[in-house]
Parts: sequence; structure tokens; C-alpha cells
Amino acid sequence: MRFREICREGEKRLAAAGIPDAAVDAWYLMEFVTHKSRAQFLLCREDEMPEPEREKYMALIERRASHIPLQQITGEQEFMGFSFMVNDSVLIPRQDTEILVEEACRRIRPGMRVLDLCTGSGCIIISLAKLCPGIRAEASDFSGEALQVARENGARLGVQIKWHKGDLFSEIQDRYDVIVSNPPYIPTAQIQTLSEEVRLHEPYQALDGKEDGLYFYREIAGRAKHYLKPEGWLLFEIGWDQAPEVKKILKKSGFSEIQVKKDLAGLNRVVSGKMKQ
Repeated sequence: MRFREICREGEKRLAAAGIPDAAVDAWYLMEFVTHKSRAQFLLCREDEMPEPEREKYMALIERRASHIPLQQITGEQEFMGFSFMVNDSVLIPRQDTEILVEEACRRIRPGMRVLDLCTGSGCIIISLAKLCPGIRAEASDFSGEALQVARENGARLGVQIKWHKGDLFSEIQDRYDVIVSNPPYIPTAQIQTLSEEVRLHEPYQALDGKEDGLYFYREIAGRAKHYLKPEGWLLFEIGWDQAPEVKKILKKSGFSEIQVKKDLAGLNRVVSGKMKQ
């Protein structure tokens, strides 16, 4: 069969399985298997696809049809212009989280100490280390499996990060100019309403924000005064409807200049505050 026909067959299989953007995913898997750009594919789309490539492609199509996330199949996701390794031990980096990185960059200066809590794949702290040269970057996560992914990503992208395995601040001894976090913030009861890709294939502990989804905001903000320098910044990614409550948590915890930043869809996405002197 020709490349074009096989790609179309993959698209039909994904559409039948209820995969959103079936055509896009079918193409990405074709690109992943053949290593052909879109332009190269257009030039050879009427050629016969080698049988080993066809078999590999259709096997990956079947994995995607079972709602395994595309990024876990290819093992990569782009974030802030960098390619990050991902697997089922970490949340897949999402474009919304780039707003958190951008807001942190606005507050970071060379020489500052920056801590990332609940680091997962490491995409936030690694991006900050790449985009803000000269910082002293550290990150913490409870999951050893997630930290292994983060370490590999740091090595691949050539940045120096000090990694801590522990529950939030449990292994942290120092004070920082900036603390960032994209913590678990889905209320426990809502997890079962998420898509199959997220609910069944991304790590539960990275989703579960306990009963009201605000547990980690309270824990981090309430303890941050022991780990932030005077006038240091704390920045959170939040769920679209959590800004009012997270602002209250920061105010109660002694923060001022509390700000909310929207994402590209116009939804509240980042809440930040400065520790009072």
C-alpha cells in the first residue's frame, strides 16, 4: 500500500475509536515512524510504504486507538521550544503551563535561586534554567520515577539542576528568590470525569488535589515563608476557576501584590504573590 493510503487508514481507525483530531495524530505517527517531514511525505505519498514501516505504523495506531496519549507513544513533547522526554510517570507538559514559565521569567534575575515544587518532567525548572542563564535552579518531587525523567531531561538539555526527592519542602533547607509550582489541582471527585487519556494514562498522584483541589496551594503557601527570601515571589499554575480561592490563600499566608495572569484562551491560569518583608 502507498504512504497516502496507509496514513488515511490510520486516520479512519483513530476516528472510529473516538480520538479527537484523528487526522493530526495519524500524521504525527506517520512522521514519527518514517522520519519524513510534511514536504518529504508529499513527494513520496504515492510510493509503496515498506512493509516493516507499515507494520510499525499500524501497531502505533492501535495503541493510540486505545487512548494512550500520543506523547507517551512517541516519548516526547515540545514545551517552550524545547523537546522533553515523557512517559506514564509524569504529566505531559501542556501549553497552558508556558504562562507560568513566562511569568516567572519576568521576575527572575541572574544569580537568583529558584525552586520548582512538584516538578514532574522538569519542564518548568529546565525551561527557566535555559531561558534565564545564571540562576541557581532546584526542584523537588515526591516520585522517584518522575525525578528520573526530570534528570534525563536536564541532562539532554544541558542544564545544571539540583534535584530533591521529597514531599514538597521536606528535603529543602535553603531560601529562594522565586518558588514556582504546578501542583496537583483536580478535585478528587472530578478525576473520573477527565478524558480517558488523562484519567487512565497520566499519573493519578500528579492530578489529585484532594477534596477541593486546593490542598497543595494551602500547603505550599502556608509553609513558603520559611523558604522564600523577603520579597521573594511564589507563582502557581491554577485551574481556570480557582483564582479567587488561591488569591485568598496567598493573602492569608502573608503575600502581597497578588496577581492573576490569563492563558491564551482567556482563562485564569497563573496566580503570583510577593512575600511581605
